[in-house]
Amino acid sequence: MAVELCLLLLLFCGGTISEVQPIYKPPPGTLDFGFVPAKTYDTGAYHEPGPIGILFKVVHAFLYLVQPNPFPQDLIRKLAQQKFGNTQGDYQKPENVVLTLQAIYYEIGFIVSAALGLLFILLLPLVGLCFCMCRCCDNCGGEMHQRQKKNADCQRSCFATFLFVASLIISVGVLCAYAANQHLTSQVRGAKKLVNSNFKDLKVFLNDTPAQIDYLVSQYNTTKDKALSDLNNVGPLLGSRVQEQLGKEVRPALDAALTMAGAIRETKEALENVSVSVEVLQEGTERLHGNLTDVKMHLSNTLNDSACTAAQAASTCNIIRNSLNQLNINANFSGLPGVSSQLAKVNDVLKIDLSSLVQKGYAAFNDTPDLVVNQTKNILSAVPYIKNVLESIGSNISNFTKTLPVQNIIADLTVYLTQSEAYVQDYFPVVEQYDFYRWLGCLILCCMVVLIVIFYYLGLLCGTCGYDKHASPTTRGCISNTGGNFLMAGVGFSFLFSWVLMIVVVLTFITGGNIEKLVCEPFEDKTLFKVLDTPYLLNQHWKNYLSGILFKNPNINLTFEKVYSDCKENKGIYTSLHLDHLFNINEFLNISMYTEDVALRIEHIQINLSKIILLDEIGKENLLNFSSSGIEGINFGAYLTEINKSVTKVDLLSFANDLEARADQLPKGALENALKGHANSIRMIHSQQVVPLEQAMSTLNQSIRLLKRTSSELMVKVKNVISAVNAAQLLINNNASLVIVQETKKYMDTIVGYFEQYIEWVKESIAMEVAACKPIANVIDTAVDIFLCSYVTDSVNTFWFGLGGSSIFLIPAIIFAVKLSKYYRRMDTEDVYDDMENGNNGYHKEHLYGIHNPVITSSVEQW
Repeated sequence: MAVELCLLLLLFCGGTISEVQPIYKPPPGTLDFGFVPAKTYDTGAYHEPGPIGILFKVVHAFLYLVQPNPFPQDLIRKLAQQKFGNTQGDYQKPENVVLTLQAIYYEIGFIVSAALGLLFILLLPLVGLCFCMCRCCDNCGGEMHQRQKKNADCQRSCFATFLFVASLIISVGVLCAYAANQHLTSQVRGAKKLVNSNFKDLKVFLNDTPAQIDYLVSQYNTTKDKALSDLNNVGPLLGSRVQEQLGKEVRPALDAALTMAGAIRETKEALENVSVSVEVLQEGTERLHGNLTDVKMHLSNTLNDSACTAAQAASTCNIIRNSLNQLNINANFSGLPGVSSQLAKVNDVLKIDLSSLVQKGYAAFNDTPDLVVNQTKNILSAVPYIKNVLESIGSNISNFTKTLPVQNIIADLTVYLTQSEAYVQDYFPVVEQYDFYRWLGCLILCCMVVLIVIFYYLGLLCGTCGYDKHASPTTRGCISNTGGNFLMAGVGFSFLFSWVLMIVVVLTFITGGNIEKLVCEPFEDKTLFKVLDTPYLLNQHWKNYLSGILFKNPNINLTFEKVYSDCKENKGIYTSLHLDHLFNINEFLNISMYTEDVALRIEHIQINLSKIILLDEIGKENLLNFSSSGIEGINFGAYLTEINKSVTKVDLLSFANDLEARADQLPKGALENALKGHANSIRMIHSQQVVPLEQAMSTLNQSIRLLKRTSSELMVKVKNVISAVNAAQLLINNNASLVIVQETKKYMDTIVGYFEQYIEWVKESIAMEVAACKPIANVIDTAVDIFLCSYVTDSVNTFWFGLGGSSIFLIPAIIFAVKLSKYYRRMDTEDVYDDMENGNNGYHKEHLYGIHNPVITSSVEQW
């Protein structure tokens, strides 16, 4: 009943989301619903054994040697589905015989090991009985007489060494068993905290779920408020959308017209610059020509001086006289055509402010949202109705959640959980008590082995320390004799206890080993779940056992492995258990009938944008007048030809510097000074006349080139601008209704998209966040992986591993202890070595010579 109540906990959450798709394309205007409130779980379903984990790994390796076969999934399925014992001949059926042989083959390692253990249990007490009886008859080392041998010391040392090594191994084994015993007890005592942590997480799981559900329901208000806010601002929002779409055509057209208006102003400035520059150049070149003529005349007069006839100056004067022709102007601007007619036409064009007309078009287009606001006032009358619709949806969701017995289910589960916790708390002292009995029994077993080992260690210690190699067997000291007795006591207790130890080892080995191989290992790699998920395995009439138990419908594909994996990943219980097969909330989250009504009311919006005038006829005519202003008829070639020339034929600065250099070659006197004065005059002409002319030529060059670029295909450019404006105006006048319909539909999709986002968010939250079933996986991990496998099975397996190793090494220890005791115990008789004169060269027995033990002849020491 509790399981079914747990499964009904989230019936009302989510739609048909058996395959969750958390990634979806959100509509425009994404909403932020925040994070579903969730508390963290305390239980960490992971166990780190600590240093003893090394022993666990060694035991796992040993079990792999005993049982290297993989988990027999098919065999277990067949065994579970096969019926044994219904009739007397079932076991003789071939298929059952085959299954039995397969099971034996899989368990062959355990069977052989158990058989050896049983052989040990049966034979060792029998051998011990026979050994005792044999020694009572003075055989099997029972006779208190020791023959003297030359290698006696070597044998004694070897026996002592082997016994010590065997005792060490037995000690290590018993320490392992003791550590495993203590580890199991400490883990059992600490399991209470882990159990309490699991119960606490389950309570959090139950108590946190209603708050998560309430949060999902409350977030509907976020959706509703956003939708109502957009509806109240339908004019600006829709107007902005319409303006944005129309602006893709309108704005480039108006930008082109505004650019052309700027080009008209630039053309006027360029024409004015050309007119002024040409006038400046014409006047400047005439004045420069006159000044250069005067300089040439004065230089010619100076060169005609008698000083130039001298031999030293004649060649220099001739060179200067020949270069005078270079002092002349190079560019002639007097023949350039004027641009006054073009400038006059452009000035006429500028009488109309085209930029102002374009800005009016911008302003009219930017008023689109206001036009939409004014023409969508009728939609505001529908807002109260739409608000009522949205309120009714929210009420339906809230009322629906209230009609479900969530609180009753949680209350029942809480009561059951509390009762279970109380039962566990009451039963836990009993578990601890029985664990104490188990611990005490295992401790007694370890003490048995410890007792045997102590006897061996004491025997080795006393025998080694008290041994005197100069003493004869009948005269050995008390300490050495005590050591031998300790060894024989150890042998006796070995025969008494070994079979009891091996019984415990065999039982725990069979149980713990099979649990490790058939439960723990397949649980870790989830193959155990695959077996449990086998169709018709647990119930021959159900294909899927889990869904048959939970939903009474075995055809639902619900598997143990999938549920465990989903809960392990902390997914919602709705997804993990496929609760959509029990209940589908889509019909309650289905708001399509409401959204269709809202969409119909929004689609009735009628908007007229024909009042928007981008550019009137005056502006278009103004553009055409500019294209016919005649600037394309300017002779740009003539201008560029003169502009590309230099002002003078020679660089006056270079000429002046050269003239001054040649004057320096003349003898000092009036001729030299006169030539240097002419050089300075030429420099002054360059700075005062040539430099301003060059600046005017640069301005003229820039203006001419700008006019050339502007006039290039001017008529085509103007017509393109006018065509773009006309096309945009046509779009507004004739096709704006289509754009408005499209944007209205997008706007409607945005409004509806808010609710779709809410529904998708609810589905995703239910699938991944609401009632995350991590505690359920933790309970399974705690029960199986931690408690059964890590706490119990690993400890039990380590216990039998250590105890079994100690028990097995008792056999060589018995042999070595019996052999070694002969060398430590005081003998009743001994071999003597006679004089060679008597013809004896050997060892003789006591009864032939009548030599008795001077210390003790009693047979009490004989064992």
